[in-house]
Amino acid sequence: MNIEMIEAAALRLQGHARHTPLLSSPFLDEIAGRRVLVKPECLQLTGSFKFRGALSAVSALDPKVRARGVIAFSSGNHAQGVALAAQMHGVPAVIIMPADAPALKLANTAALGAEVVTYDRATEDRDEIGARLAAERGLTLIRPFDEPQVIAGQGTAGLEIARDAKALGIERAEVLVCCGGGGLSSGVALACAAHAPGLRVRTVEPEGFDDVKRSLAAGEIRRNPALTGNICDAIVTPQPGDLTFPILKELCGPGIAVSEHEALAAMAQAFLRLKIVAEPGGAVSLAAALYHADELEGDTVIALISGGNVDPEMFSRALATL
Repeated sequence: MNIEMIEAAALRLQGHARHTPLLSSPFLDEIAGRRVLVKPECLQLTGSFKFRGALSAVSALDPKVRARGVIAFSSGNHAQGVALAAQMHGVPAVIIMPADAPALKLANTAALGAEVVTYDRATEDRDEIGARLAAERGLTLIRPFDEPQVIAGQGTAGLEIARDAKALGIERAEVLVCCGGGGLSSGVALACAAHAPGLRVRTVEPEGFDDVKRSLAAGEIRRNPALTGNICDAIVTPQPGDLTFPILKELCGPGIAVSEHEALAAMAQAFLRLKIVAEPGGAVSLAAALYHADELEGDTVIALISGGNVDPEMFSRALATL
């Protein structure tokens, strides 16, 4: 992985992916005790940053290989990103999704023309299912985070952060990134290291599923003891990726873990103060900015809200925290 791959992905995504802005609110600044800027990737196509990596990976395939179709496994956001990227290229897509994924994500993925195959994430191995179907049907597997072209696509969000922070005169800041397997975090970290070295990426995860935080502290990959049981479904992964972790270890600061209640409260504040909708896993970065001030450095923090694909029932739970 290198910055050249991210910059090449940015050229392929130009005119397709949205450049999401940096938003602010004095009310959020007051809660956090510092300046807070929010990058709302919930406004990205398919409702999350995952479209960036999916389109980067699908567009980079050899046309003859791409024509046979693609396959991906995801709790929902990568699924929708790959489904749309495949649809844009007129090729088949098979998406393997956990049976307990939010209904909205399952429905949206199917509506984008993909064939949805569900599995039990507590008892079945999605990697094994993906590898078997890919071999049987001649499909190209687009991994959700441990894939160079996916990381490159996610890194385009980091290029935007670096550019927009510079335009605002911001040279130093903590960049809080919601983290599952580390594709987004590692891509953003590479982009910032190359174009805005004063911006330091910090990974944010839900409590009890903070494998990246523990891995960074240990200096080697640690695995989560459980694979289910948190509302932040979008970022519940077994462990950091083999490709992503070395990048995170080299470029990121210590990880942060937030509670479910903090994620819900951050969702409510994002809606109330910025008029945007975040899902629980997409709001953990803002939760860290607002409720973990003692773990942050400097007078400015940039929180990347990674997605907004939330069911109405869960969103109602978030609004009930106000």
